[in-house]
Amino acid sequence: MLTEDQGLTLSPDEYSLLTDLYQLTMAACYTGEGLAEHPASFELFVRHLPESFGYLIAMGLAQGLHYLENLHFSSEQLEALEKTGIFNHAPPQFWSLLASGRFTGDVWAVPEGTAVFANEPLLRVDAPLWQAQIVETYLLNTINYQTLIATRAARMRDIAGEKAMLLEFGTRRAFSPQGSLWAARAALAGGLDATSNVLAALKLGHKPSGTMAHSLVMAIKALSGSEDEAFTAFSRYFPGAPLLIDTYDTVAAAQGLADKVRTGEAEVRGVRLDSGDLASLSQKVRSLLPDISIFASGDLDEWEIARLQEAGASIDGYGLGTRLVTGKPVNGVYKLVEIDGIPTMKQSSQKATYPGRKQVFRSYDQGVIQFDRLGLASESIEEGEIPLLNLVMKQGKPLFNPESLETIRQRTHASVASLPDATRYLHQPIPIQVNISDKLESLRQSLLVNS
Repeated sequence: MLTEDQGLTLSPDEYSLLTDLYQLTMAACYTGEGLAEHPASFELFVRHLPESFGYLIAMGLAQGLHYLENLHFSSEQLEALEKTGIFNHAPPQFWSLLASGRFTGDVWAVPEGTAVFANEPLLRVDAPLWQAQIVETYLLNTINYQTLIATRAARMRDIAGEKAMLLEFGTRRAFSPQGSLWAARAALAGGLDATSNVLAALKLGHKPSGTMAHSLVMAIKALSGSEDEAFTAFSRYFPGAPLLIDTYDTVAAAQGLADKVRTGEAEVRGVRLDSGDLASLSQKVRSLLPDISIFASGDLDEWEIARLQEAGASIDGYGLGTRLVTGKPVNGVYKLVEIDGIPTMKQSSQKATYPGRKQVFRSYDQGVIQFDRLGLASESIEEGEIPLLNLVMKQGKPLFNPESLETIRQRTHASVASLPDATRYLHQPIPIQVNISDKLESLRQSLLVNS
């Protein structure tokens, strides 16, 4: 019997119930109608890119595959479901299906760190209908969120340049503790250098990074009488760590540190600015402390980084939090495209989909993406094309070990570098052209005629 858990913590043993109710009610209906084991294909994609985005960076596949590999229902979970009374009229076979069921399907996906565009599948699930159905919620959750974070991170890296130090500071603003771990992973894979999330960093084999908060300066000043003593105390235990100098008067704090550096009383390697006119303040701090690293933070994003650069800011690195881990969502959807070998498509106004199992064929010219071709998976690869979707799971078992974050980070960098300049614009970007193959368009038209 499931018990009340005030922490709402999640373990792999509970993956099966982290789903929307209608996934289970549909699975029960499929079972009663004799459809549950019919082979089906679902594809995960976005209909439209978020506003002002010219591309997305696919992310979250590793967690999706881990979920699929560990999916199962315990007797306690089934008992809890039964006690809701919702499934009183479900067929008996539904319970035996869940009790013995695991994910046994195949998964095709684009590698994490790959640039993708509207209507292109990031992932396809080929599995018995009931299995392919119930995994929708979790797959959308991890892939939508991590794709958003990775894309924002890639854009920030693209604007800040390769030399800038970019730190993920978003844990306190992420939508949940679980979300903060995924955000840290996606940010690192998207191009950031480090995260302040200690648990995420250590789980990912990285060293956490951070500075200090205003409260330390305020506490020590209140008890010891000076901001300078706070800097001295912190440096005593963490020599070389950046000092947060905007608690009171940023320029006065920088002047005090400069005086101590000049007399040899202190060694300062870096400072952080968290408020005020960052462009102007960074210039003044640079004039006083020419040889140190200057970090900036405080609700920064790619547009603000670009503005600071245009204003002549003297900033070496950025702490990125709220606007990295929140913002307009990636509205990925997960739609049935084939059942029993029969292509299907949604025809609703503004929400129509393309039928059949698909592949994305990418064409380059001197390392720059020229266009993509969205076609049927059965189509032949044309000269110069590279197919993006690869088989990553066969009969419920991953085919490869998880990739390292460094490998994904390098792919992200290469993906962004392969985009035309117009696709990388922050304002009114022009996405890569996605051409619909003749065979896919013919199939779509035939289904429209026969509907």
